[in-house]
Amino acid sequence: MATIWLFCLFLGVAVAQWDAYTMHDRQVIVHLFNWKWTDIAKECENWLGPHGFAGVQVSPPNEHIILNPVRQWYERYQPIGYGLTSRSGNEAEFKDMVSRCYKVGVRIYVDAVINHMAASNPDGNGDYDFWRVPYSSWDFNRPQGRCKTVGDIDYDDKYSIRDCDVLGLKDLWPEKDYVRNKIAEYLNKLIDIGVAGFRVDAAKHMWPGDLKAIYGKLKNLNTNFGFPSNARPFFVQEVIDRSWEPVSAWEYLDIGRVTEFHYGEKLAEGFWRNNLLSHFKNFGEAWGFLPDYNSLVFVDNHDNQRDGGVITHKTPRLYKMANAFMLAHPYGFTRVMSSFFFNDRDESPPKESSGDIKSPIFNPDNSCGNGWVCEHRWRQIKNMVDFRRVTVGQLFANWWDNGYYQIAFGRGNKGFIVINNEDFQLSQTLQTGLPSGTYCNIILGDFENNKCTGPTVFVDDNGFAKFDIAGSGNDDPVVAIHVNAKQ
Repeated sequence: MATIWLFCLFLGVAVAQWDAYTMHDRQVIVHLFNWKWTDIAKECENWLGPHGFAGVQVSPPNEHIILNPVRQWYERYQPIGYGLTSRSGNEAEFKDMVSRCYKVGVRIYVDAVINHMAASNPDGNGDYDFWRVPYSSWDFNRPQGRCKTVGDIDYDDKYSIRDCDVLGLKDLWPEKDYVRNKIAEYLNKLIDIGVAGFRVDAAKHMWPGDLKAIYGKLKNLNTNFGFPSNARPFFVQEVIDRSWEPVSAWEYLDIGRVTEFHYGEKLAEGFWRNNLLSHFKNFGEAWGFLPDYNSLVFVDNHDNQRDGGVITHKTPRLYKMANAFMLAHPYGFTRVMSSFFFNDRDESPPKESSGDIKSPIFNPDNSCGNGWVCEHRWRQIKNMVDFRRVTVGQLFANWWDNGYYQIAFGRGNKGFIVINNEDFQLSQTLQTGLPSGTYCNIILGDFENNKCTGPTVFVDDNGFAKFDIAGSGNDDPVVAIHVNAKQ
């Protein structure tokens, strides 16, 4: 009996830190990379709330170094303090954003940079005098002799990975209680403001025990924002698991969710036709991925879209297909990317001559301008966000494939998707598992005023439907249908 009680207690604590506390069955968060707080608040009200997005991962809100004149995107990941004034706006604007997004059903998740401080200190008396926190040389690993590596990190050594400076960024000493308390103080302020949780940047470079101790110092979520009493913050830990390195994503599973980087890489292999999509019938844990309830999955993120190995907005046909698969498939908690256009890896987000971030502009077709990509506004992705909400909790079912790159599968009796990644026509009559009726193909149109604005699919009394999807030359070789878009 005692063993069962202890297991249930552990499970309760773990679930609390894995639960994103989304509202209204919403299942997908979006990373509005480097957006301003004022623009995110408006986007919550005008787009994300009305279209069923669960939340926004926002860029780090902390004080950071300013890298004039280029203002590279990564300056946001070089903290100089924990005050809430950043390139995205000030503390008052941040609070207003959290409140306005909550009112339309959208949660805020903060990208928390707590592993390190900036590589160079622009306003202290010496490189380690971060007076805004304050931190001194007593609070960092290298000055205290804890890093034994000369030069760059040795990725064959777990101590070097966790105790040394990443790309010259000054590695904090989070085993020290003072450092833990300062980090917790920063995160608790954000919890008081109403955020739902955190994406922990560079978690791979922190010892799991230190993170667990920091998480233990955090408050419960603010019940004024609709969180249940005693709700613990949601954690997504960035651990780039390269398999051959001594640090594994699996070490972090008992303290929160973990970014499953293998997911986007394997998805890219399938849609680049380097691995048969017919093999994806058991995609997920059977491929060695993290357990379903531990994982955050994504097609690309702000780092790897610059480094290769994944599909990005730069190949939109494949990108829409890959996102459709991810949002239809039940594995993991999903995040979609919303980018800005770039040619150089280090390029700033769209900026004014003053260096201030430009606001996106919105075209009549709901796409973005002013240098922003806004993948989350693409009809094909926006409608699949709704597909995932409608099919939450439904079993993976009715798989079909042609042995190569044409696949189809359903989600119980709520949704069905067909993907043609061949150069030739797909023409098949398939069991959808859906009730009889006429459904909108939400990839090519919307469901408005109880009518489809695009093509339809008829499902007969036995659940079968005929699908015809052109191959090469077809910008959207996907059909997706669900029960909430039925005439």
